[in-house]
Amino acid sequence: MDQYFLGIDVGTTSVKVCIINTKDHNIEANHGKDTQSNIPSDTGPGGNKQDVSTIVSAVNLCVSKLPKHLLQKVSRIGICGQMHGIMFWRYIGDEKAWEIIDKEKSVRFDVRKERVSALYTWQDNRCDPEFLATIPEPQSHLRLATGFGCATLFWMVRNKPEKLQKFNCAGTITDFVIAILCDLAKPVMSNQNAASWGYFNCKLNTWNTELLEQSGFPINILPEIRDSNQVAGHLIDSWHGIPKGTPIGVGYGDIQCSVLSTLETPSDAVLNISTSAQITFVAENYKPSDQPEKSSVEYFPYFKDNYIAIAASLNGGNSLATFVKMLQQWTLDLGFSVPQSKIWEKLLSLSEDDSSISDLIVTPTCLGERHAPDASASIKNIRVGNLGLGQVFRALCRGLLDNLHSMMPKEVLQQANITRIVGNGSGLSRNNVLQKEVQRLYELPLVFTKGGDAAKGAAMAVALVNS
Repeated sequence: MDQYFLGIDVGTTSVKVCIINTKDHNIEANHGKDTQSNIPSDTGPGGNKQDVSTIVSAVNLCVSKLPKHLLQKVSRIGICGQMHGIMFWRYIGDEKAWEIIDKEKSVRFDVRKERVSALYTWQDNRCDPEFLATIPEPQSHLRLATGFGCATLFWMVRNKPEKLQKFNCAGTITDFVIAILCDLAKPVMSNQNAASWGYFNCKLNTWNTELLEQSGFPINILPEIRDSNQVAGHLIDSWHGIPKGTPIGVGYGDIQCSVLSTLETPSDAVLNISTSAQITFVAENYKPSDQPEKSSVEYFPYFKDNYIAIAASLNGGNSLATFVKMLQQWTLDLGFSVPQSKIWEKLLSLSEDDSSISDLIVTPTCLGERHAPDASASIKNIRVGNLGLGQVFRALCRGLLDNLHSMMPKEVLQQANITRIVGNGSGLSRNNVLQKEVQRLYELPLVFTKGGDAAKGAAMAVALVNS
């Protein structure tokens, strides 16, 4: 009998699911939904929170839309999602953060809102440099930054301790979804996601428990660590036709899964531009140290005991979207209403023409960077003749790639024997100007393949799980 793997990607702005066959990993069916889950933060514009129940509802809906005859043959489930973020929930005895709703010989999982916190995402900026200077330096090769789970938890302990009192579990949104599906009393977390939280020693595969405990950190709330080739648990009940007892892998990072589904050879680098922007490649023979490395290139656990080298910019498609929203607001201020889709269409059209090339310099780091949190955006070389809309947008696109190139220069790729760049992410695939800038800066061919889907990567990752 044919068997299939289900992959789920719980992303920053959407949930995507797919079913792949176990023979050649081709996608047999897929579905996606924008979550629109952002909610106001009590810290103002510096905070970034999402509604957990909205995200879980999107997961339920997406899986329910897949063909039933394929769901009934799913033999493993792999789940990945946005990294770094943290949420809290309650699981004490019968007091769970979710409930099981019976539905036509299957079940649906609903969130009990009063027993979960919001998801504090990777875009949360409450941990400013002044605050980060007051907490201990990690015993890890990875530095700490705002938006990292352990940094956010430190902030909560010191500034909102009352919000933590009713919770006894913490994890990424991926870990929470897995805890629901497997009915886990204590969440489990992969070394991939643990590394993204901070205070995790990749050499020892453990949290910095002694260091954290000495600083008043609630270490009991930290998840149990498992390698990425291990199972987190088994499906507690039949779910939209997927058999009860189906093994579910530990939660993966979305970047790792995107790379896994994209790479065709070890000499490929992967460039993703969606909400943010990342360029990455598999770094063979990398050995982590015990102290934070002060570099814009970081090394995160991958699969099969490998690491990926990654330059992760906080400024990607979100910076371009900020520009579009600004233009839309300006037109409203002038008494006109223009849909964002029309603005995007015009910007892309105007910027493709060679007449849009100018000496205007835009530094689009309006969100700062993890290695330079105080960075801001700027514009230089403004002249009477370079203020056309196409010229400004082209300079913005060039600046976005210049920033990423400054984080991982072409020499780094040359030393790693990278021979081509594989692109993915809608922010790149729909923008010819960005594509031209990639090839100008890195002097390597840019190709697009059928891969790049993190949901597919999650399904491929669970294929690597030890039986």
